[in-house]
Amino acid sequence: MPPTDTRAGCALCRNADPLQFEFSYAFQPIVDVHARKVFAHEALVRGPAGEPASSVLSRVTAENRYSFDQACREKAIRIAASLQLRSHLSINFLPNAIYRPEVCIRSTLEAADRHGFPVDRIIFETVEGEQVSDGKWLAEILSEYKRIGFKTAIDDFGAGFAGLNLLADFQPDIVKLDMALIRGIDHSRSRRAIVAGVVSMCEALAIDVIAEGIETGDEAHCLSDLGIRLMQGYWFGRPQFESAVTDADIPWSRST
Repeated sequence: MPPTDTRAGCALCRNADPLQFEFSYAFQPIVDVHARKVFAHEALVRGPAGEPASSVLSRVTAENRYSFDQACREKAIRIAASLQLRSHLSINFLPNAIYRPEVCIRSTLEAADRHGFPVDRIIFETVEGEQVSDGKWLAEILSEYKRIGFKTAIDDFGAGFAGLNLLADFQPDIVKLDMALIRGIDHSRSRRAIVAGVVSMCEALAIDVIAEGIETGDEAHCLSDLGIRLMQGYWFGRPQFESAVTDADIPWSRST
């Protein structure tokens, strides 16, 4: 829910002390199994030497979350540019750290310009597990990002916070199916029926679907049969610390 006084949030960003911890990124591919190309890389926060995300996120507090969110965007773009990433770049963001979308996005635009990374190749996706009690506020944030030229994605669709009510207010470019729906889908009639229904609904709304958390070839084959072409998971590639894979690195022969 947006704060009652947006000046307080903006002041926290403007006057905040530098973060007292370092972090970096690993990049995991999101592949287009039909085109046999890497569609995007998701930037996943890590410690400065590749430590798990929990080692960083455990240090995020109410006092530094605004600075952290801004720093995450800028660092993800800077590293992606240094890797000469040719795919889209998917960046998680903290909706609860946004006070005024048009103001909070300025440093991101400046970073994209400074590092020569095209805005239309940046995807903003809601961060996993971030509870947003006001769906209309999240829709407002995403609408502003889309207006500027970023692509938008709703993560963990079907996991509670990212559901049908949000889609009624805003249609993102992408929805990412919660991995709980994907696990063992090749053996679950109910999961197949639910995913088929989501795919049909998204087609009607001109929304792309990404299936994440794919760990087996049977899951990948089943999802392809259901009409999903964008996939992410260990079956295609694990996160690479401060590195990114190319089309040639994906084991296409075993994945479709």
